[in-house]
Amino acid sequence: MDNKQPKQELKIELTPEVAAGHYSNLAVISHSGNEFFIDYINVAPNMPQAKVQSRIIMTPENAKNLLFALRDNIAKYEQTFGEIERKQPKGGAKNAGGIPNPFEA
Repeated sequence: MDNKQPKQELKIELTPEVAAGHYSNLAVISHSGNEFFIDYINVAPNMPQAKVQSRIIMTPENAKNLLFALRDNIAKYEQTFGEIERKQPKGGAKNAGGIPNPFEA
């Protein structure tokens, strides 16, 4: 007996409002025991405040799936367009990840 079930196709709807997207140049990631929270923010130069453009909440398993999907897509991007250079923060290697930390002075 063959117990393999046929793959079902998932139809995804992308409305024009969502398709327009939001620009983000900063992501703040936090988590609880059950969820990961990713806040996408657009930080403008010389502005003392920045507004969260979108918040995505996901399970730890889906957050890990996102990590691997991003890794795979970055590798494919770099194969096509070349290595993405990471910019270091001004003033040294306090934040070696290159992502601004809004909680540092």
